[in-house]
Amino acid sequence: MNNSPWRSPESRFTYGFRPSLFPMALTPQDIGRIANLARLELSPGESERMLTQLNGFFGIVEKMQAVDTHGIAPLSHPVAVVRDVQLRLREDVASEPDQREANQRSAPAVERGLFLVPKVIE
Repeated sequence: MNNSPWRSPESRFTYGFRPSLFPMALTPQDIGRIANLARLELSPGESERMLTQLNGFFGIVEKMQAVDTHGIAPLSHPVAVVRDVQLRLREDVASEPDQREANQRSAPAVERGLFLVPKVIE
């Protein structure tokens, strides 16, 4: 038995959870609770529109979860689906001269090469 407090993404399936048995859908009460937590005041029309949009998004997610992806290598670039892509990797070298002093000349306060800003949170 794994004593780790963290569960792997696959563990949800070992405990009998099957996404098809628990469709994702929000209720009007969920929208009200989320709006309250976000300190949003939604009109009834806005709440209904939000409910429709979010449930539509969850429907798309359910369709994606239904696709069997075992044995499919992850993509490193979305265009790789359409054609064979080789990423052109290059050395990480500076191509422009250091202009720190020139850029900081107009700053109201600078210390050891860093911009100083007023404290806004106590």
